[in-house]
Amino acid sequence: MIPWLGAHTPFPDVSEALTTEAPGLLAAGGDLSPERLLTAYRNGIFPWFSEGQPILWWSTDPRMVLKTADFKVSDSLKKTLKKVEKSGRTDGRWQVRFDSAFEQVMRACAAPRRDGPGTWISEDIVRGYTGLHALGFAHSSEVWLDGELVGGAYGVSIGQMFYGESMFARATDASKVALAYLVHFLKLHGVQMVDCQQETGHLASLGAAPIPRADFLAHLRQAIAKPRIRNWIPVPPFTAAA
Repeated sequence: MIPWLGAHTPFPDVSEALTTEAPGLLAAGGDLSPERLLTAYRNGIFPWFSEGQPILWWSTDPRMVLKTADFKVSDSLKKTLKKVEKSGRTDGRWQVRFDSAFEQVMRACAAPRRDGPGTWISEDIVRGYTGLHALGFAHSSEVWLDGELVGGAYGVSIGQMFYGESMFARATDASKVALAYLVHFLKLHGVQMVDCQQETGHLASLGAAPIPRADFLAHLRQAIAKPRIRNWIPVPPFTAAA
């Protein structure tokens, strides 16, 4: 049995998360206010639930993470990144921006996919994370083609810890381009680890791997104590050929 959170109920210790049936499930209820979300992320907890369910809070063990030094860039993605950078310096058809359309990125991530329904990102989730964005704790990486948003990723940033939430693409490799710019920026600013929460084959192909929750929490505690990253301006991961 997991506890039900009231408006002022603190989270239980992550060691109390379920280990069977729904491994990692810690609690239900509460709210998605920026204050509650920040408390969750600072303790290695994240919300994840489907439409019609109460808010469910998780702390998985092991934890899927992407170490910024281990991010894998395929040869084809490298070519795309160089094309995007060259375009940004010449015809301007492709552009990468941070934080110019945060809510738009969230809603694109929530939209139905070609291979299935929309994601778990509800209106309550959108409100909660746009609140975090307004406070400077949530950020988006965006890929634009001819003035249209065609790919993006967003997540939460506390100190030198980044928690990836979701990505979307409406053009080939657009979500990977957004992620590549984001990971490169984070690495330049001392971020060693991106929390990916759930273990998937797609994340593994990009270099992510599971680690014990205890190791994740040990890293998290020292990372969130670092100063906040400011001046979110994308830096090209590669130098495009002239």
